[in-house]
Amino acid sequence: MAEHCPTLLNLNIELVSVPWHILKSNPRSDFTMTVTHSQQFLEQVPQVAQALDHQAIERIAIGLADLRSKGGRLFVLGVGGGASNSSHAVCDFRKLTGIEAYAPSDNISELTARTNDEGWSTVFESWIKTSNASEKDAVMVFSVGGGDAERNVSTNIVRALDEAKRRGLTIYGIVGRDGGHTKKVGDEVIVVPTVDAEFVTAHTESFQAVIWHCLVFHPSLKIQASKWEGLLHDEDEL
Repeated sequence: MAEHCPTLLNLNIELVSVPWHILKSNPRSDFTMTVTHSQQFLEQVPQVAQALDHQAIERIAIGLADLRSKGGRLFVLGVGGGASNSSHAVCDFRKLTGIEAYAPSDNISELTARTNDEGWSTVFESWIKTSNASEKDAVMVFSVGGGDAERNVSTNIVRALDEAKRRGLTIYGIVGRDGGHTKKVGDEVIVVPTVDAEFVTAHTESFQAVIWHCLVFHPSLKIQASKWEGLLHDEDEL
């Protein structure tokens, strides 16, 4: 079967597949290589990584180590993709760092009961109140926009942060765009830089995972080896 190369015959038509032997025998200017979606997307990843505030990540690691030493708890808040990231992050914070962490969105019974009886906008606020959260605890937000009460976007995060502020909790966040309410009221908030407006959500939620993994593997926080690293270490000792 002949190999094919994706090319653009001109700027106004779709990507087509042209056999390599035709390209070799027809070195014309209209056979022009184009950048694929995946290439564009992946080339932007190091741009985002290099533009992150690395020192802010270090400060969060130090703050979380202090929280752990004082017996504080970490409440991780997010909706949609942020909720999924919250669940995974809580697992890692508990298992790898020994921090007592919780994601309110993991308790689907309480979440839906409060949504049904009290309203969606207060679900996280109520969790913080019922948990008797105090100044030795912290909140970490995973959100693309960070919450915006005026636009009625992620108001449950906005209200939870206002309650956390009233109680003296430390507020951390990994957010996108301009950081929203999380950036305004937070103590240490990492804003994932926008390098392409088309991929704000994808880059933000992806780098939430990158950054929390950076945190749980930070030498000041990590107290237990993850499974595969532990196996490799055991193999090295044999």
